[in-house]
Amino acid sequence: MGDAVASCASALRPAVDRDWEGVAAGGLEWSCRRTAEHIAGDLIAYAGQLAGRVRDRYAPFEIVLDGPAGGPDAAGNADVLEVIETTGALLTAAARTAPRSARAFHPYPFRSADRVGFAAMGVAEVLLHTHDIAEGLGLPYEAPAPLAEFVLTRIFPHVQPGPDHWRTLLWATGRGELPGRAPVTEWRWSNNLVLPAGRLTLEGVTPAAAADLAADGDGGFAWAEGGPFEGTREAAGMTAKAYQEGVHRPEFGLFVLVRAEDDRAIGGMGFHGAPDEDGRAEIGYDLTESARGHGYATEALRALAAWALARQDVTSLFATVDRDNAPSRGVVERAGFRRVSEEGEDGAQFAYELRS
Repeated sequence: MGDAVASCASALRPAVDRDWEGVAAGGLEWSCRRTAEHIAGDLIAYAGQLAGRVRDRYAPFEIVLDGPAGGPDAAGNADVLEVIETTGALLTAAARTAPRSARAFHPYPFRSADRVGFAAMGVAEVLLHTHDIAEGLGLPYEAPAPLAEFVLTRIFPHVQPGPDHWRTLLWATGRGELPGRAPVTEWRWSNNLVLPAGRLTLEGVTPAAAADLAADGDGGFAWAEGGPFEGTREAAGMTAKAYQEGVHRPEFGLFVLVRAEDDRAIGGMGFHGAPDEDGRAEIGYDLTESARGHGYATEALRALAAWALARQDVTSLFATVDRDNAPSRGVVERAGFRRVSEEGEDGAQFAYELRS
């Protein structure tokens, strides 16, 4: 966040003595001044949401700069930049001090965001609206590529990455063109989906977290002893590959199972891809060895299956289990799946199905 705000101040400070109110910010209907105030307003709103853990609505407050607009005591453009720097510092502090599991309300698209999501949204607001203001004022602006990548891999999981992260982010938000891609006229970012599951929460894995897990990292989770297990890392690799190829559907990716009592990750569960044309989706899972035998997988599978089958685009779920893996067969059977066939050589696997 600090680097994003610094890039904003550096780009706009040379023009603080110019008229920001009478100039439109790029392709926006707002003036440059209104857009700068909007940046500050969003940063303090995100900080307030996250610090207060407001869960069902936006906290009912807004930021007001000193002095009436156009009056002799009105805050100047330099003052607005100072407020952006201040509110950026507040969001940074809120994100750094919030617990890993903290979430607060944001409408798009799953009604909440975590500390990384709020940080990414804040960085996006700063970068994109600095671009708008700079365009309106005729100033050069190039956002730092690592910041654009940070935003894309956290809250634009549905956007295939391009060779230039900043140009890709501009295209994804209707602000530019990319060769071979149609112009974007409507867009919104996507925070990760989190589902309650009894003693667990199922936390959707972002492309950034998936890449880290696939590369033997922790994905930003605190893992129970022995985790993450091999299957979770393989699924993370599948998620990262789907993102790179532009076919990732975040709600049909990997979820990490997090134990509510101690915020420890104990396994992974998710889909092998989006539903096919018949509404059929395949599901898989694994647990760390230390978490097995406590009913966690059954709770998680019931919750994920119920969520999926409540959707209009899912009619059935499919899972394959090794014939000799009695504990895993018990998980799918307790979750309501019915054995429908045998798979592999000599029936080495059982196929299970659950229909809506």
